[in-house]
This record gives sequence, C-alpha cells and structure tokens, in this order.
Amino acid sequence: MQQGLDLSPLGLFLEASLVGKAVMAVLFLASLWSWVLIIEGRVSVMRLRSAVRKARAGGEIPKPLLGVVTAGDEEVRRRIPGETVGELRSRISDAMARAARDLLTRSEGGLPNLAVVSSVAPFVGLFGTVWGIMSSFAAIGQAQDTSLATVAPGIAEALAATAYGLAAAIPASIGYNRIGAAFGRLGQDMASFVEERALALLSRPAEVARDDAPRRRAETP
Repeated sequence: MQQGLDLSPLGLFLEASLVGKAVMAVLFLASLWSWVLIIEGRVSVMRLRSAVRKARAGGEIPKPLLGVVTAGDEEVRRRIPGETVGELRSRISDAMARAARDLLTRSEGGLPNLAVVSSVAPFVGLFGTVWGIMSSFAAIGQAQDTSLATVAPGIAEALAATAYGLAAAIPASIGYNRIGAAFGRLGQDMASFVEERALALLSRPAEVARDDAPRRRAETP
C-alpha cells in the first residue's frame, strides 16, 4: 500500500481527486440532511400521536388537532334544510377527514425526500466508484506499473465513494420505511378520532333537535 495513505474518511476525502471530493461532499451533505429529516419525522409522529391520545381520552383538544376539530364544528353550524342525521354525520366526517389528511401531509414534511436520498445516493456513490477505478487505470497507464502502490489511491477513492453512498442511503431507507409505517398507524388513529368526534358532535341535544322532523321521516322504515 502506498506509504502515508490515510484510510480515515477525512483522509480519503482530502486525498481524492476533485471529482471524488465533489461526490463525497454531496453524499456527506445528503447523509446529514437525511438525519435532519429523520429527526423531524420522528418528532412530528410523537407530537401528533400524543395529541390524538389526549383528544381521544376526553381531555382538552391539543393545538395540533384544532384545525380538524374546527372543520367538524363548521359543518355542524352549517344548516342544510331537510338533511338527515346520517347525511349530517357523513358531512362532518368527510370535512374532518380532509382536514386530518392535510395535517398528516404537512407533518410528513421531508418524508418523500428520504425516499429520494435512499434511491439516488447509491448511484451517486457508484459514479464515484467508477471514477476512482478509472483513475487507477489512468495511473497504471502513466506509470507503466501495476504495483499496489500505483493503484491504491484510486481504489481507495473508489471504495470511499461507495462507503459514503451507503452511509447516506441506508439511514434514509430505514428512516423512510419506519417513519412511513408510523404515519400509517397514526392515520388509523386519526380516522378513529374523526369518527368519535363526529358522533360526539351529533350527540349534542341542540344538533340532534335541529331539523328533527324531516330526519325522522327519512329514517323511518
């Protein structure tokens, strides 16, 4: 091996060619960005999960769910002559469900970007790998020597690019799948909350009594 070749991540970066440095820098930044997105995603899931649990337990509606609850309240106040109880319930549920989907979409934030990093980073690393191997062949041609000392820098650069690519792709892939699954479970809890909230709104005496006669006629078999 070439004397003085530093195999640390920083050493390999400093000894790489300009193209290799660019590839490693991009992958390093992508890895940092992935960790930021992972942390943000986990915090969002925990915050919303706690809010839904508190709301379903019958306590005060937490701030993150105020938009969902407001959507239901607005539909309750909107009067449609001759509407049945079932139609009112469906309208309330639909409005709250739309607000809940919008909330989940906003909370997911950079989740799609994790998918991009997990799928693109290996190919960027592969490009750095190919470039490092090409550099090794170029060094052999220039030195007319196939010794390990001649090819070691290019091979080291190639392997370093591969490692940087995996370091960015693996956490992004795991984070995307785990956080995506967590948001899926949270969506189910949110749907249950919407149904429970819709029933609670309909149980208000003032709302049940509103337009009660046409509803009873519509519901009479």
